[in-house]
Amino acid sequence: MTVLLSELPGCEVGDDRVRELLVGAVDMALERAGLPWAEVSLTLVDDAEIARLNGEYRGVHGPTDVLSFPLLEADELAVQAARGASPGAPPLLLGDVVISVERAFRQAEEYGHSAARELAFLAVHGTLHLLGYDHERPEDEARMMGETEAILAALGLTRRQHG
Repeated sequence: MTVLLSELPGCEVGDDRVRELLVGAVDMALERAGLPWAEVSLTLVDDAEIARLNGEYRGVHGPTDVLSFPLLEADELAVQAARGASPGAPPLLLGDVVISVERAFRQAEEYGHSAARELAFLAVHGTLHLLGYDHERPEDEARMMGETEAILAALGLTRRQHG
C-alpha cells in the first residue's frame, strides 16, 4: 500500500502521529477492500484551494471538506481487484483525495472530537469514494458510513474521542 501524503504550505498538521494515522487509515481502507497494492494520493489544503477545485471540477462554488478524484471506473476497479497484484508490478493507482484542513478543524470542534479523528474520517471517506462507494441513496450512505466507522473504530477513533 502506498499513500502519498502532501501538505500545502500553511496546511501542515504539525504532528507526525497524525500523519501516520492518516496514512494508516487509508491503508486500512485499501486492505479491507482487498487492494493492498493500491496507491492513493492524499493532499491537505486550505478552504481557498478546495473551493477552487470544487468549482473547477464539480461546478459547486465554495469550500467543502473532502474531494475525491478516482482514476478508475467501477468496472475497471472490479477487474483489477479480481486480478490481484502481480509480482513486481507497479501499484494500482486509484486516484486523489483532497482534504480541507481548515474545514476538518472546524468540523472536529462542532462534532466534539479530535481534529485527528476528523482528518482520518475524511481520509477514509475520500478513499471509499475512490473504491466506488457513494452516498446518493440512504442504503448506500449507511453502507459507506458503516465501513468508515468500522475502520475508525479499528484505529481507536470513536466519535467522541478527544486528543
